[in-house]
Amino acid sequence: QVQLVESGGDLVQPGGSLRLSCAASQNIFSIYAMGWYRQAPGKQRELVADITTSGSTNYAASVKGRFTISRDNAKNTVYLQMNSLKPEDTAVYYCNAKNGFGIIRYWGQGTQVTVSS
Repeated sequence: QVQLVESGGDLVQPGGSLRLSCAASQNIFSIYAMGWYRQAPGKQRELVADITTSGSTNYAASVKGRFTISRDNAKNTVYLQMNSLKPEDTAVYYCNAKNGFGIIRYWGQGTQVTVSS
């Protein structure tokens, strides 16, 4: 069983930056694509960014140019660098691991990001 643990969420002012981390309990990046999703109150969970086993990245249009997903294979950790944060980025952010069939196998518990002055 793989465990994913997110951290780094916080309260930040508009225009600020945060870096989220997702630590995996096993070395899975060669098997699973990793993704960051978010869910705001009253809204559906949505894809923010993902990174494939080969390192290709994909971003939601709303965060492209502001957020960067990366991973450190030696640390079994995926990161989400978030810059130029906006109030609409406020949400619980979750990481997940997706297999080669596109099925999400594991989710983390989430970390709260609040963007407010």
